[in-house]
Amino acid sequence: MSAAQTPDQGQYSIGLDKTPANYVPLTPLSFLARSAAVYPDAVSTVYEGRVFTWSQTHERCRRFASYLAGRGIGHGDTVAAMLPNIPAMNELHFAVPMAGAVLNALNIRLDAPSIAFQLDHGGAKIILVDPEFSGVIAEALTLMKWPKPYVIDVDDATFAGGKRIGELEYEAAVAQGDAGFVARLPGDEWDAIALSYTSGTTGNPKGVVTHHRGAYLNAVSNILAGNLGQHPVYLWTLPMFHCNGWCFPWTVAAAAGINVCLRKVDPSKIFELIPKHGVTHMCGAPIVYNTLINAPGAPKGAKARSVVGLIAGAAPPVAVLEGAESIGIKLTHVYGLTEVYGPASVCAEQPGWDELPADQRAQLKRRQGVPYPLQEGVTVLDPETMREVPRDGETIGEVMFRGNIVMKGYLKNEKATSEAFAGGWFHTGDLGVLDESGYVIIKDRSKDIIISGGENISSVEVEDILYKHPAVLFAAVVAKPDPKWGEVPCAFVELKEGAKATEADIIAFCRGHMSGFKTPKAVVFGVIPKTSTGKIQKFLLRNQVDSAKAISA
Repeated sequence: MSAAQTPDQGQYSIGLDKTPANYVPLTPLSFLARSAAVYPDAVSTVYEGRVFTWSQTHERCRRFASYLAGRGIGHGDTVAAMLPNIPAMNELHFAVPMAGAVLNALNIRLDAPSIAFQLDHGGAKIILVDPEFSGVIAEALTLMKWPKPYVIDVDDATFAGGKRIGELEYEAAVAQGDAGFVARLPGDEWDAIALSYTSGTTGNPKGVVTHHRGAYLNAVSNILAGNLGQHPVYLWTLPMFHCNGWCFPWTVAAAAGINVCLRKVDPSKIFELIPKHGVTHMCGAPIVYNTLINAPGAPKGAKARSVVGLIAGAAPPVAVLEGAESIGIKLTHVYGLTEVYGPASVCAEQPGWDELPADQRAQLKRRQGVPYPLQEGVTVLDPETMREVPRDGETIGEVMFRGNIVMKGYLKNEKATSEAFAGGWFHTGDLGVLDESGYVIIKDRSKDIIISGGENISSVEVEDILYKHPAVLFAAVVAKPDPKWGEVPCAFVELKEGAKATEADIIAFCRGHMSGFKTPKAVVFGVIPKTSTGKIQKFLLRNQVDSAKAISA
C-alpha cells in the first residue's frame, strides 16, 4: 500500500510525528553504551588472564571505530575478520558498526578459494587476521581480484605458531584511535550491520545481509528464550563467525553479562572455566554437547555445575539431551538459519515438562518449536498454496519464517532474494510438520544442504569437486547419519568405463580441493539412478543411506 493509499488515522496522525525525542532507530550498539554507563566497573570479558570491564570494552570499541573512520571506513563499507572466539572478535561486533560499516565474520574452517570469493564478493576493505589463519588468508589474498583489503593482525599470546602478514597489529590500531569518538548510529535501523555467507544450494555461497533492527530484536529474544536474565556468565563454545555468534555478542551486552572467551572447544578447558567463572549459559551444536558428555572426567551428578545450554542444528538425539542433564547442562532446543540471524524459533517449554520421565521430556524438547519472542512467525506451509498444513504431525510442508528477525536479503542476488521471500514468507528449504500444539518438527533437510556439526555444506559444491576427478562420470552427494556430527557427506560415484578409483582415492582428491569438514566421509560406487531425462534421483540415494535418520525421530 502506497503512502497515498494509507488510511487516514484522523486525530492520531495530526501533529504526532516521529521526532528525536520519541523515535530512535533500534541498534544493538545501544546495549553496549547502556551497560558501560550503568555497570562501568562490571566485568565484560575474560580470556586467559585478561579481564576487561564494560567501560573498558566500550572505550576499546570506540577507539577502533575511530581508527577505522580515520582510514576512510564508513557507511556501506565491509570489514572482514578471520578470528577465533577471542576478545577482539567480540569487540568488532560493536566497533565496526560504530564506524558505520558492516562486519563480515569469516568461517575459520574455510579454504582459500572460498575466502577469496567472499572477500571479493563482499568488497572487504579491511581484514583482521589471527596468526593461526595467516597462511590460508595469505593464499586467499593471492587469489583475489584487485583491490585487496588492508590486513591487520590480531596477535593472541596464547597461540604458538603462525605469523603476522598484516601492516599493523590490532592493539596498535586501538591505541591510535580516539577514546572520545562518537559512534555513528544508523540513520535507519534497516541499515546493514553484518554480512554472513551461507552455502545455500549452489556452489558459490550467498551473502546474507542483516540489519540493526533484526540484530537488536534477536539479541533481546535470546535473553527471553534462553532465560539469561541480567548479568549472565556466557561461555563462548559457539563460533562467533557463525551467524554472528547467534547474535550473542549483542545479547551479552544487553544483559550486562560476562563473555568468557574460548579459543577452541576443549572439554577439559570448558570444565575448568565453568566453575572458575561461574558460567551460567552456553550455546552449541549437538556435537559440542556430545563431546562434553563423553569427555573423560566429565563432572556428573553433584559434581556438575548447573548451566543452561541452547542447542541447535539437527534435532538433538535423545541420548544427548539426557546426557547433558547428567553433567548439569539443561538444554533448550532452538532452530534457525543464517537468514534469520541464527536461532529464530525455540522449543518453548511448558509447565509440567520437568516432572516427566527423561525420555518423554527429551522427545518433547527435540522439536524445532514456535517463534522466538520477537519473531512474528514460524510455521509449516504448503509451498504451492502457501497455506498452513494441518496440525497432525504427518502432513509435510516447508518450514517458513516471517517477521523482523529475517535478513534484508542476499547481497547482489536479487533473484535469490525474491525466490526466498515468495508469498511473503522466508522459505527455509527445510521440510517439516506441525504437531497438535503447533510446534514445528523438521522431517527432512532441503535437498542440497547437509548440516554437519552445525555447519552447512552444499552438496553441489562437493559434487563440483568430484566431477573434476578424471575417473568420475557421474556424482551425487547426500547426507549420511553420523553419531558424532549428526550428518556427514556421502558420495555416490559412477566411474567412467575402464576407469579405476578407490574410496581413499576419492576422499583424498576432495580433501586436496576443499575444507576437510566438507569432504565425503564415505563413497559408494555403482550406477547412479536417473530419470528418463538424465536427472539424478537423489531421493533414492537418501533412502539407501537412511538420510532422514540423521535428523528425524
